[in-house]
Amino acid sequence: MSEGTPQLPLTWVDSQSPLPSVNAAWGQDSDAPGLLAAGADLGVERLLEAYSQGIFPWFNPDQPVLWWSPDPRMVLETAHFKLHRSLRKTLSRYSAHPRFELCFDKAFDQVIEACAQSPREGQNGTWIVPQMVEAYKALHQAGFAHSAETWLDGQLVAGLYFVCIGKAVFGESMFSTLSDGSKMALAALVNVCQQHGIQAIDCQQNTAHLALMGAKEMARKEFLNLIQPALALEGLEWKAQQVNWDAWRSQGTA
Repeated sequence: MSEGTPQLPLTWVDSQSPLPSVNAAWGQDSDAPGLLAAGADLGVERLLEAYSQGIFPWFNPDQPVLWWSPDPRMVLETAHFKLHRSLRKTLSRYSAHPRFELCFDKAFDQVIEACAQSPREGQNGTWIVPQMVEAYKALHQAGFAHSAETWLDGQLVAGLYFVCIGKAVFGESMFSTLSDGSKMALAALVNVCQQHGIQAIDCQQNTAHLALMGAKEMARKEFLNLIQPALALEGLEWKAQQVNWDAWRSQGTA
């Protein structure tokens, strides 16, 4: 995302207007590929409208709310998740620790606040402004935003937060104060998704870190075709979910 407010013509959305079709998003040859619209609010209904169409908000503190739908889209298909040997060894080591835990929704507010202090790969500063933090806390209270968490010795050491509508999962951001901590949280999310037939996790944009874990770019149309059926399925009670450790132990080395 560019540092300043885009100067090219852009669709502005007010509180009463729907978001435009994703086909109106700026193309790869523009100053901001994937940029779709600006304005509106970050209320629960607006966020649900956006995610159900493959749109997400992303903006800097000096910008209005900006809405994005990039093409291609970075997607982690859960069947293609790469549980590398080093991560499996790390998981095996910590699994024997009496005060190690991988869980969900134990401390969502702490997770998103920690993520807000952790820059995304290749960016200066954080993109999770206070307005975003409050919006996703409200989305969590409404039952659509969740956290995957890594705990050690009674302390939250890593985690990520994500949006889930039905069985469509949209990854947002992660943080870690422990080596491989966020990778373990992501592995836990993938593990539960695999248990419940969730085929993909939206990763929004391409990063080397996600690519190493098995995420790949997918055409926006293909991505939307993938998530649309999942949106209508019955969702999970995330706080009750548990990692299937045996599934990891049975996987071959990578």
